[in-house]
Amino acid sequence: MATTPEQQLATMLANIPEKTGKTLDEWTRLVAAEGLEKHGQIVGFLKTEHGVTHGFANLISAKIRDTGETEDLIAAQYSGAKAGLKPLHDAIVAFAKTLGEDVEFAPKKASHSLRRKKQFALITPATKSRIDLGLALKGDPAEGRLETYNAMCSHRVRLETAADFDDAVKGWMAEAYSRAG
Repeated sequence: MATTPEQQLATMLANIPEKTGKTLDEWTRLVAAEGLEKHGQIVGFLKTEHGVTHGFANLISAKIRDTGETEDLIAAQYSGAKAGLKPLHDAIVAFAKTLGEDVEFAPKKASHSLRRKKQFALITPATKSRIDLGLALKGDPAEGRLETYNAMCSHRVRLETAADFDDAVKGWMAEAYSRAG
């Protein structure tokens, strides 16, 4: 049984033909014929038109769109003065991968969105020494380290070191993930 995220990914990739009825190459050609380019469009097409489950639709879309752009966006966010924050970013992403195989990662120019059916977290290198971890916990009080944030993520936690990404923060993140389903 696959236990690491890498093993789980390899298992899912190997199971695409059996679980979806087509190989990744066949899906790639089909999506190209539809002219779809955006992640959400591809996932929606695969789910509604072909009955592919969310996890496999997300994986197929990610593989079709894998141009290296994701790594370039992340690298740009953590270059220069913010380079020291990259291990903290990676720890947050690694934890998010343990929450479920339906976690979607969508790096933007200045942040990294984590989604399920909707966004549940946002990783933003806010300063050269701090990551703001936005969490969708609407309705929860802002207390202590859990502060009010913005419309997309109701709360944030300021993280400066790996020690700041502790069990309390992981618990809030897991709760935000569970609400996004």
